[in-house]
Amino acid sequence: MLTLFDQGPIDKYNHVNGKQVQLMGIQATTLTSWHLLVTFCSLHIALWMKFFEHKPFDASSVMGFGILNGISIGLLNLSLGFNSVGFYQMTKLAIIPCTVLLETLFFRKKFSRSVQFSLTILILGVGVATVTDLQLNALGSFLSLLAVLTTCVAQIMTNTIQKKFKVSSTQLLYQSCPYQAITLFIVGPFLDGLLTNQNVFAFAYTPQVLFFIVLSCLISVSVNFSTFLVIGKTSAVTYQVLGHLKTCLVLAFGYILLRDPFSWRNILGILIAVVGMVFYSYYCTLESQRKANEGSQQLPQTKESEADPLLGVENGSGMLGEDSKVPVWNSNKDLHA
Repeated sequence: MLTLFDQGPIDKYNHVNGKQVQLMGIQATTLTSWHLLVTFCSLHIALWMKFFEHKPFDASSVMGFGILNGISIGLLNLSLGFNSVGFYQMTKLAIIPCTVLLETLFFRKKFSRSVQFSLTILILGVGVATVTDLQLNALGSFLSLLAVLTTCVAQIMTNTIQKKFKVSSTQLLYQSCPYQAITLFIVGPFLDGLLTNQNVFAFAYTPQVLFFIVLSCLISVSVNFSTFLVIGKTSAVTYQVLGHLKTCLVLAFGYILLRDPFSWRNILGILIAVVGMVFYSYYCTLESQRKANEGSQQLPQTKESEADPLLGVENGSGMLGEDSKVPVWNSNKDLHA
């Protein structure tokens, strides 16, 4: 199914019969830079209308994060240009295990066996439903590896920056959008020309083309905002799970609405992926409840330790220093006095 754009700040290419196509002839990377520019302008208007508060923080972190996001988008488009569609789908599937590995190694985050099992089912199902041919080449494999690494790091940073500097998804998106847009606008025409042999600035922009460009830019505002919101509120892994749910829905609605070719393999893969998503949601909910219960149990202990120390002395459990002197009464003496 040919769509105007794909959800998220990546995957701006679409596929028809295994080949790259662009929106009305406009190349993907350059179009993405326009999407981000419109997103920044929309957020600036929202800031002017006081829908959110501007909260500046470390400029170097924002700049590095924005440039890294732009590079990851360019690398994903390059990966698609130098690989088959099947291998590109494998690249997208590799983002989840790579994210889990990076968060385990560098952030000491623990993923239970149940969550790992559910993610394995999900990846298997999406792979069965979407992966077709696997044509490998050295350059394409190297670009895919770089694309996976930069995408994982960028999505992990989206979550960690919001928590570290205590900024909302809107505030982070507003400050990082210009750097992403500038990065893609600089490298976009070069990358798109390399992949399609077309000059984006030499294209004939008819009123119909301009209408669809403006429409896609407006829709991208909500897409980019929801991306930062989901990653900030949940995690990079959960965002990838939702992304694969989107892939399954695209396949399903393409068959239902547009009668796209559909096989039993697609149906089986979607069903397996849905089972994996249900398991993932169930196990994540259980772990959240367990952590909440542990936190509620620790709270009374903390309050008890912060109680009046005189009560602890009276109960025989107080902690006294070496110089502390506590009068000791002999109950027999008091009675005979």
